[in-house]
Amino acid sequence: MNNYESVIIINDNLEEKQKKETIKKIEEFISKRGKLNRTDTLCSKRMAYEIKKQKTGYYCIFYFNVEPNVIPELERICRITEEIIKFITVRIDE
Repeated sequence: MNNYESVIIINDNLEEKQKKETIKKIEEFISKRGKLNRTDTLCSKRMAYEIKKQKTGYYCIFYFNVEPNVIPELERICRITEEIIKFITVRIDE
């Protein structure tokens, strides 16, 4: 298993409950396929540029260990989840 870090930006206009449900959905996906080490929520921040007509976003960072074949599925889920406006996953070298 490899170490990964995934940053997602959730639509800031959503209610707190919807934001938490989106985070929980990603956490559950990772936990079922590997080991979720930590989740950091950075709250709302102003973005450098507008994304989907949004100037602020709710940032969340996941640190986890999974097999490399899980990453395309995670990115597919992030892409089709309407609440997520941007995401990136990178491998962390030890």
